[in-house]
Amino acid sequence: MTIRRRDFLKFAGAVTLSGGLSRAARAADNARVYDLERFGNVRILHMTDTHAQLQPVYFREPSVNLGIGAMQGKPPHLVGRAFLDRFGIRADSADAYAFTCLDFEKSAARFGKLGGFAHLKTLIDRLRGDAGSGRALLLDGGDLWQGTGQANATQGADMVDAANLLGIEAMTGHWEFTYGEAALRKNLERFKGEFLAQNVFLTAEAAFNDAKAFDPASGRVFKPSLVKEIGGHRVAVIGQAFPYVPIAHPKRFTPDWTFGIRDDELQKLVDGLRNNDKVDAVVLLSHNGMDVDLKLASKVSGIDVILGGHTHDAIPQPITVNNPGGVTLVTNAGSNGKFLGVLDLNLAKGKVSDVRYRLLPVFSELLKPDPAMQALIDKSREPFATPDAEKIATADRLLYRRGNFSGTMDRLICNALRGELDVEIALSPGFRWGTSMMPGQPVTMQDVLAETAITYPETYVQSMTGIQIKDILEDVCDNLFNADPYYQQGGDMVRVGGMSYTCSPNEGAGKRISALKLDNGRTIEAGKSYKVAGWASVNQQKGTPVWDVVARHLRSGKRADGHDTDVTLRGVDDNPGLSNQG
Repeated sequence: MTIRRRDFLKFAGAVTLSGGLSRAARAADNARVYDLERFGNVRILHMTDTHAQLQPVYFREPSVNLGIGAMQGKPPHLVGRAFLDRFGIRADSADAYAFTCLDFEKSAARFGKLGGFAHLKTLIDRLRGDAGSGRALLLDGGDLWQGTGQANATQGADMVDAANLLGIEAMTGHWEFTYGEAALRKNLERFKGEFLAQNVFLTAEAAFNDAKAFDPASGRVFKPSLVKEIGGHRVAVIGQAFPYVPIAHPKRFTPDWTFGIRDDELQKLVDGLRNNDKVDAVVLLSHNGMDVDLKLASKVSGIDVILGGHTHDAIPQPITVNNPGGVTLVTNAGSNGKFLGVLDLNLAKGKVSDVRYRLLPVFSELLKPDPAMQALIDKSREPFATPDAEKIATADRLLYRRGNFSGTMDRLICNALRGELDVEIALSPGFRWGTSMMPGQPVTMQDVLAETAITYPETYVQSMTGIQIKDILEDVCDNLFNADPYYQQGGDMVRVGGMSYTCSPNEGAGKRISALKLDNGRTIEAGKSYKVAGWASVNQQKGTPVWDVVARHLRSGKRADGHDTDVTLRGVDDNPGLSNQG
């Protein structure tokens, strides 16, 4: 049975902190925000998309996160004041700082950094203890091993150590796959928890050649689920890895595996857990992205709660979705270690009778760092501390990435590609990971790597016609704004440098991009060729790693251009996923 409408109460949103006190006073007076009333008989803690950020970070939430069609005006496609109004968060509060872009620089100075594994460890241990011995389960939704230079250099091994100390009992994956099968399996041999992925299967050729699989008969590469006995009840956790790994990333990293949403296989798995294993609750640990999870929840019956990730949406309250079997709650827990989801379940025989959910911002100044975790972090940093600490430049403005169309950090990368590789146009992928840097902050190699550290960082320069450039923009735009969430891969729009364009998100495929122009005002002609630079191509390249290109550009002392965006939007003026405040 899934949760029925009459079976759950109102959900508790995020706890609002006092905004006007000094940092020391807030730390003394507001640490109690993590004193949660005990409820139910099972507690599930959920983190996702930390992107290897072991230390506390600044991370600016988007001012543009457009929902199109049926998704317009609905979570997660709300930003700024529309977000605050929807979730009842007071403006100018610590929660407003954590969950939105509003007054980000001013609020960052007041409330400080969020996250950090030493601080997370303190909070997680506290919440585990509050739940009672053996009544809590810690899950990670993926993108745990990638996102820093250190993680890239160790192929995620440093994050396995941190995950083990944190006590993660199950995880699924996305960027973890980009280290390749050998490195992935080596890390999983050391990981003390379970790696779950019901939607990864061997290719026909790999199965014929007896490639390694958790279940050779079905071709499932990894364990699909686990059943945990907690407080006398049986809780099933199913893993859902990112469905589009061989499309979004080079296929050479996972040549023997096929991915996909695979909701038919998921339904069979849920039915088996309900009918054969007699579980009392089913939780899907997902890296689909929130829009995909919302659609999946309407199609697949028997899942009580989806703990979601991938799209970095921090949503304070679950979204209820009706399906043929009842109701499923859909959550998404942000990114970069900024948040910890707390799902308290009251389980009866065969069902969830009641639930409470909170998405807690992890304010590092309210939590003492755990000594053992901090020692592990410090030790793991030793081989990288000196080279990564080199000051390259000073941030002359807030540098951030997240947003559907533009970010000052991505503009800096595009400027570097154009300046150092001597091209007219630069393209940079719309990744959602990458921390924010405050004005006046020293920029180090560690900071550069936090925006660029991937296993396929090579830059390229090639000739492209105007129509090829437009086709690239149209293709990415359709991925972002397709009316069917199952055709969305979860990233943001490709960033551009040296050119501008107009985007009409509400139009159909192939009709959203127009008015392409170079910076000098000349129209980009369909049949004319242009010199274009980029990085992170799914096709193998041999150019200089992008982090070296960006570092060289920063060392040169060249000023960034004055543009904030190269995109003119049409048809979205009244969309609550667009905010002019920030």
